[in-house]
Amino acid sequence: MNILLLEIGTEEIPAGYIEPALKALSTNLLKALSDARIEHGDAATFGTPKRLAVEIKNVASKQKSITTEVTGPPEKVGFNANGRPTVATEKFAEKIGIPVNRIKIKNTKKGPYLCATRTETGLLTKRLLKNILPETILSIPFPKTMRWADLCLDFARPIQSILALFGNSAVSFKLGNIKSGRYTFGHRFTHTGKIKISNPQEYIKSLESADVLADIDQRKKCIEDKISKAANRLGGRVLPDSALVDTVTNLVEYPAVTAGKFDIKYLELPGEVLITSMREHQKYFAVIDESGKLMPCFIVVNNTPAKDMAVVARGHERVLRARLEDAMFFYQKDLESSIEDLTEKLKRVLFQAKLGTMYEKVIRVQKIAGFLADAVDGGADFKKQVQRAAFLCKFDLVSHIVVEFPKLQGVMGKIYSLLAKEPDEVASAIKEHYMPIYSGGPLPGTDSGAILGIADKIDSICGCFSAGLIPTGASDPYALRRQGIGIVQIMLDKGLTFSLKSLIENSVILFGSKSEHETKETVGKVHTFLQNRISHLLAEQGFAKDTIAAIISVSTDNVPNVWNRVRALENLKSKPDFEPIAVAFKRVVNIIKKSGQTEIYTVNKELFQHECEHALFAAYSEVKIKVLENLDQSYFDQSYFDRALADMACLRNFVDDFFDGVMVMAKDAGQQHNRLALLGLIAGLFALFADFSKIST
Repeated sequence: MNILLLEIGTEEIPAGYIEPALKALSTNLLKALSDARIEHGDAATFGTPKRLAVEIKNVASKQKSITTEVTGPPEKVGFNANGRPTVATEKFAEKIGIPVNRIKIKNTKKGPYLCATRTETGLLTKRLLKNILPETILSIPFPKTMRWADLCLDFARPIQSILALFGNSAVSFKLGNIKSGRYTFGHRFTHTGKIKISNPQEYIKSLESADVLADIDQRKKCIEDKISKAANRLGGRVLPDSALVDTVTNLVEYPAVTAGKFDIKYLELPGEVLITSMREHQKYFAVIDESGKLMPCFIVVNNTPAKDMAVVARGHERVLRARLEDAMFFYQKDLESSIEDLTEKLKRVLFQAKLGTMYEKVIRVQKIAGFLADAVDGGADFKKQVQRAAFLCKFDLVSHIVVEFPKLQGVMGKIYSLLAKEPDEVASAIKEHYMPIYSGGPLPGTDSGAILGIADKIDSICGCFSAGLIPTGASDPYALRRQGIGIVQIMLDKGLTFSLKSLIENSVILFGSKSEHETKETVGKVHTFLQNRISHLLAEQGFAKDTIAAIISVSTDNVPNVWNRVRALENLKSKPDFEPIAVAFKRVVNIIKKSGQTEIYTVNKELFQHECEHALFAAYSEVKIKVLENLDQSYFDQSYFDRALADMACLRNFVDDFFDGVMVMAKDAGQQHNRLALLGLIAGLFALFADFSKIST
């Protein structure tokens, strides 16, 4: 068993490309080895801005040999009357590469047939790698690729070298104008010559001696240690920022950390502006004191160690000074305008060509927020706060700071609102209505932020659907799926039980003449879209697909209720006697469907002919009262759903006795209609909870 090492040396690859590319590289190479019947162990990846590398341990020296049995023509075709092989037999033997005398006769269901065993001897792994490795390199996906020179190659950045070792041997192949070998390169400034790698075990240490930390985890830990020590020397600590650490880790090959300072006057800027100015453009780490306040200094991770790091620090200070001067100018300029004036400017900002301006969106969101405030019985003061926040929720989009730093939308809205003496609830809602900003991100903390967030998101979804801008499998330019999931998550988090259908209807109506479709049609499409988001979230949480389908097909109007019903049904499914219960319930639904009955009949007890009919009706009447009482209480306690479902399950024996005792589709029309009506009552009770016909049994 040998170690396989592949390194692709390139010009600098964007930081965000590196780790996804390494994951794809290792996955694709492992799959290629498996497909080629080459046994192998686990993979480890290494990467810097100028190299992508994968190491696979315990790779077999040759691929596995395989033996297969091949069936040929029937015996009567393969041999003549004298028992001598025919041309068909000779061709069969030639095809599989064996002499005729090795062909055997095998009895099959169709009779005796010619057959033979063929062994495919495994080839040397090194020989196969000459094709596997270049194909694997070109299979790595990137968000964007480029071509260089006159080559027909696509890669994130031009490839400059390829290191390919199998054990102590180099694997030779050519990719474009690059020949693979056993050479790599160190740091581009401090070690410019080639580095010969005799075997894969030398790789990491050889690069480290050439100022390259190829192990990403090692490089990350080195950065964390160095920036922490630098902050300690300044008398503070690094403001936690794991995302920036990840980014910087993939921007450097060997971290050289230095610290700098800036004028204390810039601390007059809001902390978020200061941090963003340092972080977004310069990738600097902010420093805070023991109380969590920003200090007038920063830490930077350089890619190249210098003899005099103080000179490097002064260079960074000059760059940051210019950035902070710009930020100070933008901030002071924004303070010259009132938040109402900024809101008025939204009339000149386009939301979407078919849907009008951002100001028009604000007015729609304000109306939806008012509807939701009434729906949750928040009271007059709450409604007033929510509608005020809705009117102001987008004003910061035209502020100078947000134009410069788009990630501060909402954040600056809160800051400027507080400076304008708006209530805390209003200011918080302005910031929180964008949440969740990313998948799995924090949700609004305040009720007003939750209501405003839902109003803004549903307006965007209904607007795009009204304008025919519906997401496809490959395209969702307005992030409507993320916004739909956000609505569902907020409703779950806050326990909001208002009608989802009413929310959609009230939102779609506001688009009026802007809509390209009938209101009813758009409402239906949006409702289905949100149902799919609910189904997606439930599946992500591990609930069974048939349970999800059974619950969602009945109702998704009350979102928290959906989750409670799914949990209750999952609990019932875990019971040992669930399958016969489900079968009985499904039989009820299926008989009604097959009957084709569209008219609704009333149950007439006078027409009952058998005790089982009386018993089923009596049990239904008793269980219905319990079920409805439990469902009324289910808004306050999940366990009431379990009780309601358990009560319904008690009908199973009565349903079985009914099917055993009577013919539902009786010849007498009155009897038939009455029995179908009785089953309809049972089905209607089930339908309060789930469509049991969708349960797998």
